[in-house]
Amino acid sequence: MGAVGTEVVGHLVASTVASEIVAVDQNAVKAQAEIWDFAHTTAFIYAKNPKLVAGGWAETAGSDIVVITAGAQLKQGESRDALVGINSKVIQDLIARAQATSPDAIVLMVTNPVDVMAQVAVTHSSFPKERVISLGTIVDTARFMRIVSDHVGIDPKNIFGYVLGDHSHTGFIPWSLCNVCGLDIDTYCALNGAGPLDRAAVRARVLQIGLDIFAGKGNTNHGIAASVFRIIRAVAGNERSVLPVGTLLEGEYGVDGAVMSVPCVIGRSGVQRIIACRFTQEEQAAFEVSHAHVRELMALADL
Repeated sequence: MGAVGTEVVGHLVASTVASEIVAVDQNAVKAQAEIWDFAHTTAFIYAKNPKLVAGGWAETAGSDIVVITAGAQLKQGESRDALVGINSKVIQDLIARAQATSPDAIVLMVTNPVDVMAQVAVTHSSFPKERVISLGTIVDTARFMRIVSDHVGIDPKNIFGYVLGDHSHTGFIPWSLCNVCGLDIDTYCALNGAGPLDRAAVRARVLQIGLDIFAGKGNTNHGIAASVFRIIRAVAGNERSVLPVGTLLEGEYGVDGAVMSVPCVIGRSGVQRIIACRFTQEEQAAFEVSHAHVRELMALADL
């Protein structure tokens, strides 16, 4: 029940998605206090009124979805990569508990470095790969959509595109897949009075903004929690929505045995399908740089 986990609960309480929410934290007193506090909002929120519980792993038994946000947190000046060793051990412990209590659940991995931690979870459990989903680059994609929307002056929900690869400095934007209202971004800008978009500056801002938020307030939680909720909603509603999340690739995109973020169809069974995309030569090179970085982190996690 840190900044992200607590806000995920807030999204769920205010929605019609969950019938029961269980909060688990090493600090049981804090978890209970947060749950009490959320309970006092339900008289004014016209949603599903879910059952709210603070407890241990036993209380989570039979969960449909398990969201893992626990782990060591970044310190000022650190990169997400610095957390590999300690968080790998944390995730091995937590995934064993999740498997024992909710073996049929879908696991959403939020702990950084998120793609490698998802791979730790798959490697050290019997969960099938389609039911372990890394938050991956979905929050980077949300940041991208907002940055482009600010440039063109329309709602970010009318921006289409992805950040892919992994949730790190190697994430890349496949511009050949991006558009605004069905037009490629350069064409849209030229026809609709927006200045040219500096693609390199957009990517740099997408990759830096999370660190700037962390420097300013000590955590990043709003965008991440909203991204977690977006995946939960897609699963609960069996939406078959296409989202850029991390999944274990086994030959797709020329990658075998690494979790990377690519467009995936998300529904009730988790990752129902990996969407095949055709990258430009430059985009493929960027994907390979990201893959190499993931492999470096995998070695640090003994994968």
